Amino acid sequence: MSRSALFRSFALATCFLPRLAAEVKLPAILGDNAVLQADAPLPIWGTAAVGEEVTVTVAGQSQSTKAGADGHWQVKLAALKSGGPLELTVAGTNTIVLKNLLVGEVWVGSGQSNMEFALKNANDSAKEIAAADFPKIRLFTVTKKTSAEPLADCTGKWVECTPTNVPGFSAVAYFFGRELHQKLGVPVGLIHSSWGGTPAEAWTSRAALAGNDEFKDAAATWDKRLADLPKAQAKFEQELVAWKTAAAEAKAAGKPEPKKPRAPDGANSPNRPSSLYNGMLAPLIPYAIRGAIWYQGEANAGQPLKYRTLLPLMIGDWRQAWGEGDFPFYIVQLANYMARRPEPVDSSWAALREAQWLTTTKVKNTGLATIIDVGMADNIHPTDKQTVGHRLALNALALTYGKDNESSGPVFAAMKVDGAKAVLSFTHLGGGLVAKGGGALTGFAIAGADKHFVWATATIVGDTVVVTSDTVATPTAVRYAWADNPECHLYSKAELPAVPFRTDVP
Repeated sequence: MSRSALFRSFALATCFLPRLAAEVKLPAILGDNAVLQADAPLPIWGTAAVGEEVTVTVAGQSQSTKAGADGHWQVKLAALKSGGPLELTVAGTNTIVLKNLLVGEVWVGSGQSNMEFALKNANDSAKEIAAADFPKIRLFTVTKKTSAEPLADCTGKWVECTPTNVPGFSAVAYFFGRELHQKLGVPVGLIHSSWGGTPAEAWTSRAALAGNDEFKDAAATWDKRLADLPKAQAKFEQELVAWKTAAAEAKAAGKPEPKKPRAPDGANSPNRPSSLYNGMLAPLIPYAIRGAIWYQGEANAGQPLKYRTLLPLMIGDWRQAWGEGDFPFYIVQLANYMARRPEPVDSSWAALREAQWLTTTKVKNTGLATIIDVGMADNIHPTDKQTVGHRLALNALALTYGKDNESSGPVFAAMKVDGAKAVLSFTHLGGGLVAKGGGALTGFAIAGADKHFVWATATIVGDTVVVTSDTVATPTAVRYAWADNPECHLYSKAELPAVPFRTDVP
């Protein structure tokens, strides 16, 4: 959908207010304290009376245009170098002056609850908050909003990063941005747009879903669900009455109450396909950005094979909408979680991690932050967000900004069978392979032609890992960290964990 189409509903809504119709207006993302992306063309846009001339001036350059028939206008300023502060003036019938602007690196942080997870809940939160006095880091949080159609604007405002403003901000985004600011020495703008518990379909446009064979029916399925909502609501209310009775009886008998029935999702559900793309992402476009960081996948773990298609589809959708080419997109791989299993078994969480990794092998300008070592067995929201932000920053520093640091832990490259031995080679050696903490490697499983996996003995030999088992004479496949919550110790000397893998990728 064009940018003009996004603004049409807004323009029509205001055309019946004569006093306001001539006023130049800007979307919330263009406000005081913002960070403008350095070294890139800068779209500046808004609404005004039809045909009204609007002039935008900043840092010695000025551009004019006229509002179109839908009341929308846009100019594209020439690139600016990092620095500031500066002011930007938008003049038409009225004049708007944006103050205290900086020019630097702008990143969007999105996903579900682990991206939403606030700094005040992270490890060492009191210490981290007290130290978060960075006037050249600016924060923008998109207020939660669902929509059936792409919106032209959102609610939110840019604020300076201070101990007062940062506690409720995304911990992952903050730690990522802080490291970029400290290592690059430039202003950093962080746009946080996330919603806990939501699937990637909600963050993908309807057009993109409809254009893909695997997801073309996603929106239509929800349309039918909404049409049947009155029946579903009536059924829920009946179940709720029955539950209240059963719960009271259980309480009286000293027994646990039964599971409470869940209300059916309605039109405003954040799980509805495209609803968050429409309400929380479209209003940001085409604000100039450097790239995006993404922490999501828990809500899609039940269908990991479909995620192999969905995540690349969503990334391409965002890139097409922004029109900035293949901007950097860095993915947080799911952390270890749930009870540890005594024997090797299949795992949908492991398969979802694999889908995330496969995306980085197929989609250009992407990277992976592996956090298989920072999770919590009993908490889907691990509190060590410092490590997550750091490993995302390593990707950006190496792959976007050309710094000389490793961006990943060891990545499986190939397996060679030598008798009863499976010899594994890796890329991203980071100075060499090590077993963290010393001792034997763990987390390796091996199988023969029967495809029955058993725990294996694994030994580092130079830049390879040799995997064997007394019960497997001729190996056909090896898996590493292939579990919900694996025990694993393979790292590089750069102190980064190996990316979980299986050699038998279907």
